[in-house]
Amino acid sequence: MTAKTPLADRMRPEKFDEVLGQDHLLGTGRPITRQIEERRLFSMVLFGPPGSGKTTIARLLAQKFEADFVSFSAATSGIVEIKKFMGEAAKRKQLYNRETIIFIDEIHRFNRAQQDAFLPYLEKGTITLIGATTENPSFELNSSLISRIKVYMLYPLSFENIKSILMKTLKSNKGFSDKLKIDDNALDFIANISDGDARVALNALELSGLASKEKCIDLKTAEEVVQRKALRYDKAGEEHYNLISALHKSLRGSDPDAALYWLARMLEAGEDPLYIARRLIRFAVEDIGMADSQALLIAIAAKDAIHFIGRPEGDLALAECVAYLARAPKNNSLYLGYEEAKKDALETHAEPVPLHIRNAPTPLMKKLGYGKGYKYPHDYPQAKVDQEYLPKKLKNKKYLKE
Repeated sequence: MTAKTPLADRMRPEKFDEVLGQDHLLGTGRPITRQIEERRLFSMVLFGPPGSGKTTIARLLAQKFEADFVSFSAATSGIVEIKKFMGEAAKRKQLYNRETIIFIDEIHRFNRAQQDAFLPYLEKGTITLIGATTENPSFELNSSLISRIKVYMLYPLSFENIKSILMKTLKSNKGFSDKLKIDDNALDFIANISDGDARVALNALELSGLASKEKCIDLKTAEEVVQRKALRYDKAGEEHYNLISALHKSLRGSDPDAALYWLARMLEAGEDPLYIARRLIRFAVEDIGMADSQALLIAIAAKDAIHFIGRPEGDLALAECVAYLARAPKNNSLYLGYEEAKKDALETHAEPVPLHIRNAPTPLMKKLGYGKGYKYPHDYPQAKVDQEYLPKKLKNKKYLKE
């Protein structure tokens, strides 16, 4: 590997303990670690965002199991070519007991008929398949394929993970060997704009290093290289809460323009879009509630959209949701009513369920009066009947004040 090799490839982890952000798979006692310890490698699909370590994990597994490693991309390779290789791998296994790992990047690009081509080889155990995808396997892969493999989800690298990788790169012999410096503002900026993608961060660092005249990257240089302005934002600090508060209050005040602005500020500064989606769902039930029952459906649809297609395409789904919620009528009676009901549930004596609305599946329960006197609403006009459903001590209590 030479200096002309892209920095992201030069800095690819060479050991599992160098892989950051995936402790739920690679930590002590975790699924992939157990496979290594038990010397039993299963076919798998690694599902996660770009730059989270999918290819790296596949390569390291091949090293650990001393297996032949062959990489294909579903975007550029045909299934006929891959089937031919799988046939050859089956012969090598039969003749020499040599394991082969076939790595398929972007496996979701194969259609369902093409995916079925892997099944005979998986059933016989002649190859180990490791697929990588940024798309949810539940939607993109055949159930017959999923049933024969493990599906592991990788997470975007955290802000601190990315900073750690950048600092290591500046010191490493494979990186800049302490010949390049970076100021704190530029470091934070690159870590933020990478959006959890180590490859994006390393590419930005490499280009910023080439552009810096004094071999010290400052914020201005980093901004010019990536063509983005650094937005002041601290995901764990005050500015995080200031911006989400501004978004929430703009929605509550029915100002779609302000809401869209604060949404853009958060997204472009690197906020997790799923965090914003969660807050929008909360707003839909807390501030709109029964005034527009579609609001919750719109918010959940936006969450599903951003989860399914990611950024930047999913940003518009959040924008559409924000505009809808800002324009929707507001009513917090559901929120207030539930809070009052919760208070009664927690602070009053656990009142018994009235006998007449209890089920009576046994003769003894009927004898004890369970269900006695219950009025079946469908036996009455418009399926309504005057009947008490609350415990005696809460009789006639009204939580929803329309």
